[in-house]
Amino acid sequence: MVSKKITRTLSVIVIVFLLVSVTAAGFYFGLNYVLSQNSRFEQLEKVFGSNGETAVNEETPGAVEIVIPRASDTQQIAELLADKGMIKNVFMFTILSKFNGFDGAYMAGTHFVLPDMGYDEIMYILCQNPHAVRVTFPEGLTYSEVKDRLRTAGVRFDEQVLDSMVRNPQIFLDYEFITLISKKEGRDWTLQGYLFPDTYAFDVNTDEETILRTFLNNTERYLKEEYFERAEHIGMSMDEVITMASIIQMECQKVEEMRTVSGVYFNRLERDMLFNADPTVNYLLKEAGEETKLWLETEDLYKFDNPYNTYMYKGLPPGPICSPGEFAILAALWPEAHKELYFVARGDGFHVFARTIEEHERNVARYKKLIEQGQTETTVDDRDD
Repeated sequence: MVSKKITRTLSVIVIVFLLVSVTAAGFYFGLNYVLSQNSRFEQLEKVFGSNGETAVNEETPGAVEIVIPRASDTQQIAELLADKGMIKNVFMFTILSKFNGFDGAYMAGTHFVLPDMGYDEIMYILCQNPHAVRVTFPEGLTYSEVKDRLRTAGVRFDEQVLDSMVRNPQIFLDYEFITLISKKEGRDWTLQGYLFPDTYAFDVNTDEETILRTFLNNTERYLKEEYFERAEHIGMSMDEVITMASIIQMECQKVEEMRTVSGVYFNRLERDMLFNADPTVNYLLKEAGEETKLWLETEDLYKFDNPYNTYMYKGLPPGPICSPGEFAILAALWPEAHKELYFVARGDGFHVFARTIEEHERNVARYKKLIEQGQTETTVDDRDD
């Protein structure tokens, strides 16, 4: 009996010893693996950079493009890599992703890897910011010109899908300012004017909704609450303010003149005059594929029977004619108070202002002749007191 108890006790001791030994060994090897991987990833950071974009890109010889769709899990990413010939074992990649702490950390978007990379190198790169191109959109671009810049930069998008979203932005009603846009007759591009000018980073394989949300997120940041309050104070909707700002943007080369020009337009609105804004005619010329003009001829003014033609239709056009910048928006919200109703370009980026049509016609004759002769004047403000 005693020998059996001793045997059982020894067996328990041996089992406990083995369990402790296995646990200790597992802890030892696990700790060593973690430490070695930490050291490995520090090396990878030195090789690839902190964002994974500097060492391997579309210009790297032999680079393979990997596009991870949004909401992809590790299993799906592993299968994608296997399909591209980058890994041989989907299960091993999935398990190692968990061990290395990468499971759930892979970034949707475009990445570039090399065929001879190890699993850990691929994992590291796929966890970094996706490859992106930086595109600058200056003030005054139409929606068509925005598309041209995206295309030139290499951003791939379905034009029909993008056009449809810009025409009918129902999926963007989570932005309050979008809900306030009025859809008027003749307004094809509802979001034109709301693609805020700035420099943006786009994944070349991003989807159309993300492209537009990138712009709209920026627009939302710039349209401050006080702007909406000011718009209400001057009796305009924010959509009308953006429309006014777009015309000011295209009319003014000089920021310091924007509020003065804005004042002229507001004076015309208050007097129920035709807006007579040359930029609206030039917008129609541009949309028709024709050249814009500094000096519009009479035949140009009445060439387009279109609500955007402010020489034929009273009030503001149906919507913005371009994407205005912040200075133009501020000018539309805070126009300069004066009595001028007319202005003409001097040829040096500034304008000459007048209160009467007679004075304006004299200015037109004078400055048109000077510009045709290649001359300009240096006086900045020729307005009456």
